[in-house]
Amino acid sequence: MPLVHGFDPPERFVTGTVGPPGSRTFFLQARSGARLVSVALEKQQVAALAERVDELLDDVMSSDQPASLIPAVAPLGLDDTAPLEQPIEEEFRAGTMTLSWDPADERVVIEVFPFTEAAVVSPEQLDEDIIEPEPDEVLVVRLPPGAARAFVKRSEQVLEAGRPSCPFCGNPIDPDGHLCVRANGFRRRDP
Repeated sequence: MPLVHGFDPPERFVTGTVGPPGSRTFFLQARSGARLVSVALEKQQVAALAERVDELLDDVMSSDQPASLIPAVAPLGLDDTAPLEQPIEEEFRAGTMTLSWDPADERVVIEVFPFTEAAVVSPEQLDEDIIEPEPDEVLVVRLPPGAARAFVKRSEQVLEAGRPSCPFCGNPIDPDGHLCVRANGFRRRDP
């Protein structure tokens, strides 16, 4: 049986970073009382998770299922702009994540599984039946709709707080400068 880090609901569930823009490490952090769990993940995983949570809540809002009031945006009282809690000790690096809606208690359920090499599938293996090994541990967070919207809002703020994008090429601008191919004489030729 895997070790389950369960939070139903957590007192706090946020995305945060450690390090300067351009070399930040992203974390999901859940806390209930003195119990604190931090899971490292990639920037793209944060963006995908926030987008999917938002879409899931929008789908539930527009469905015919009887559901309590689901806020369209994050409630003001649930804003969380505090930094990650210390100590930040990585439990594991996130791999597969699942997302669902539990209609029985009206909660968003997020499951985060550790990254394993066995979960990486090459294009040649797509048609094969691959048995993924049982994970050693899993983070399971169950969020009420308002807290889920607040999680999305903070995640988007964390993502936007990175390096600014170049207005010409769209690539990130490093603190020590940026060599932009569009602003430095490079010109595309029509085929």
